[in-house]
Amino acid sequence: MKSSRGDFPFYEFDAFIEMSADMKGNQFHSLKVRHRYPQHSKDERNGLPLDYNFPADGSIAQLYAMWDMLGRYMDVSQPLPDIPRLEPFRHLDPTTKAFDEAGKRGRPATYWRDLYAKASEQELKQRREEHRQVVDAAPWGSRPDLMAQSVPGYGDSYTAEPEDVNAYGRFPNKGDRFVERTEAKDSTVQNKRDNH
Repeated sequence: MKSSRGDFPFYEFDAFIEMSADMKGNQFHSLKVRHRYPQHSKDERNGLPLDYNFPADGSIAQLYAMWDMLGRYMDVSQPLPDIPRLEPFRHLDPTTKAFDEAGKRGRPATYWRDLYAKASEQELKQRREEHRQVVDAAPWGSRPDLMAQSVPGYGDSYTAEPEDVNAYGRFPNKGDRFVERTEAKDSTVQNKRDNH
């Protein structure tokens, strides 16, 4: 990632969800991506580590989706995520250009632009709601934890997650259930076996 403090590999950044509250007790969540080695990226003026904040409307699952999108965006071996904001730039990325020219996108080059130009506000609202429901229902916790697979000891401290990430984000309490993530345990064992 390029920043005013230097260039750092994306794999040196850790993601977490930060909760803040206003004076009335309303909770707000955002995705934070922070550099793991602050001694190399801290701000000279205030000593704070390099981090980025990605707010998202709606549920905790929307933040999981944001992290997923960032990972796909930063993986230059894969085409850019097929989202409206990136459509005008698809031809500038060599991997995405080759993907699209091979017909693998399965959509016209101006799909998102045309959709927004032709759809009514009501149609767009309905599509957004349908998309939100798909994201909220996605099994985010069942996906492999790439950090646990690639960073030694990372999975030792974190092998469980809330059973329902959205409920936990809105109403954390002692009754919330955590489920073990077997893939995190498996990757931890693999890391120890491989000495990675």
